[in-house]
Amino acid sequence: MKIAIFAYSRGGCSAARRVRAALPEAETLCYAVPRLEEAGFLPLAKDVYRASFSSMDALIFIGACGIAVREIAPYLVSKKTDPAVLCIDEKMRFVIPLLSGHIGGANDLARRLAGALGASAVVTTATDVNGKFAVDAWAAKNGCAILSMPLAKKVAAEILEHDVPLVSEFPVKGALPNGIVESGAGTLGILIGVHTKAPFAQTLRIVPRLLHVGVGCCKGISKEAVETAVQTVLASHDLDLAAVKGVYSIDLKRQEAGLLAACEEHDWPAVFYTAEELQAVGGEFTESPFVQEITGVGNVCERAALLGADNLLVRKTAVNGVTVAVAAEDWEVSFG
Repeated sequence: MKIAIFAYSRGGCSAARRVRAALPEAETLCYAVPRLEEAGFLPLAKDVYRASFSSMDALIFIGACGIAVREIAPYLVSKKTDPAVLCIDEKMRFVIPLLSGHIGGANDLARRLAGALGASAVVTTATDVNGKFAVDAWAAKNGCAILSMPLAKKVAAEILEHDVPLVSEFPVKGALPNGIVESGAGTLGILIGVHTKAPFAQTLRIVPRLLHVGVGCCKGISKEAVETAVQTVLASHDLDLAAVKGVYSIDLKRQEAGLLAACEEHDWPAVFYTAEELQAVGGEFTESPFVQEITGVGNVCERAALLGADNLLVRKTAVNGVTVAVAAEDWEVSFG
């Protein structure tokens, strides 16, 4: 986690050091107004706020809330992408999450810092205040994609008034949190899954990134061919593109420009295995003598998809010079 801490007084610098010490695993940069010239602090210039807002996971202001609000206001974009922003008074009595309380993790960070500093966390989001399930916070914490922020807001509002039904494609471990109930009945509800079904008239889909997409391709394949093949195969099996954890192939394709460009375009991590690693994967696969001769292993896409995953969902499918297979990791839903 990358954090920028801003201080405006000697007391603020002292508090900033305490905050940094409370987050030993974080990569922190401390800034102070130039007149202070404190050791270990970078000079606080106006452009630092803009740069920090786009590059840091959290911004912590040691001082008045008004300072933080004025400095971040020009850079606000979306609750899906804005960093966590917190304000702490220089006496360290209160830790106040101002922005991205749920998705950005500001509320959890505030509680953690309050515990370390002996302060009070001033959390104001309605679901937290009322002890209700915060769907956006849960999704962010569990590495899931939220497919509709407007529906997420609607669910958050509904949870304050009534229980919201939940359908999960995965086993649910432990008790449900306050505000949701396992049910397929209702107009507005939540689906946790990797498929594109919608059990409710208004379905908030929460998608865990569990799919390993194995890819084999001919030399010189285009970016568009890779994209089309992956999209076509997933769509034909009602699997959501947002559930892709990464694209997996043989190390012979490590420099394949079209494959790499497609992965970069969609933020799919690209993972490459040796022929020996692929050969060691257990199971029955769609073997090809030609592929065996070229790569040293009879099937690339199925083996690459299954290596590191648990269940092969889609076997080798050829689409215009690209072979695609899909495997999934085992997963369970836990609200603990």
